[in-house]
Amino acid sequence: MRASCILLCFLMCLAVSSAYPGKKKQYKPCKELVLYFHDIIYNGRNAANATSAIVAAPEGANLTILAGQFHFGNIVVFDDPITLDNNLHSPPVGRAQGMYIYDTKNTFTSWLGFSFSLNSTEHHGTISFIGADPIMVKTRDISVVGGTGDFFHAQGSRNHSH
Repeated sequence: MRASCILLCFLMCLAVSSAYPGKKKQYKPCKELVLYFHDIIYNGRNAANATSAIVAAPEGANLTILAGQFHFGNIVVFDDPITLDNNLHSPPVGRAQGMYIYDTKNTFTSWLGFSFSLNSTEHHGTISFIGADPIMVKTRDISVVGGTGDFFHAQGSRNHSH
């Protein structure tokens, strides 16, 4: 009986220890993160430096020049460097990748869908954004709808200003 009790205790300890294998990475919540992404639209002459391009435009429009009034109908895709400061030439910590659609005829507004893909020594993972961007408003919020890695299940909003 005593041997059965010892065996049972040993098996329970083994089961509990295998359920928690080793130490897991401890994540510190990130409440605020300041990043800059640098968008250089292709204009027909800057292919080497461009980080975005018009991929769709209203009928008869040119894919190297944004459409006339309010750019209505243009769709732009981008793959922009992300830096920790407002200097394009600073070392990138990741990429901003996605698209924006100029979707209003009577003011500068776009709809955004993109992700920040971060690969710095401090942060790894993605943050996904989606929503309207009223460009003429100096400070505006874009919805954060998810994330991966260090930003797993991120949600909230991103404050954007120009």
